[in-house]
Amino acid sequence: MTTMQEPTQAPRIAGWLLAPLAWLLMTLLSSTIALAIYLMMLISPESHRLMSAQGPKMVIFWYTSIACAIAMWGYTMWLTIAFFKRRKNVVRHYIFWLLLSVLLAIKTFAFSPVSDTLALRQLMFPLLAAALLVPYLKRSSRVKQTFIKP
Repeated sequence: MTTMQEPTQAPRIAGWLLAPLAWLLMTLLSSTIALAIYLMMLISPESHRLMSAQGPKMVIFWYTSIACAIAMWGYTMWLTIAFFKRRKNVVRHYIFWLLLSVLLAIKTFAFSPVSDTLALRQLMFPLLAAALLVPYLKRSSRVKQTFIKP
């Protein structure tokens, strides 16, 4: 007679895992607000008129920014859901998501017509988050015990 073993229960999300979760939720909120602003601009005829007056290159940059914002928002939403479900692949995707955040901040710094101080401030936060969270996610035994569900 064989006995059935109970499935391993993953620990709840607590302790230092709240920091990556807070960063993820904060980014989801800010990207939702940015996406709402983009979409409000998208439906405004005045915005289209102003963009067209600046030339086709500006229109392409604008639509590219909207596409990036939608893609990043979707990926952030998916990652947030996977984080709460404690999926196995969260750590790998979280690190990739942090890398994308840094790359988008570098894109802003290099290609956007914003002041250098604002661009550096936008670059500093993703760099700091990556520098602090990646080593924790890679080495923490709590992380390895929490994200175990397929």
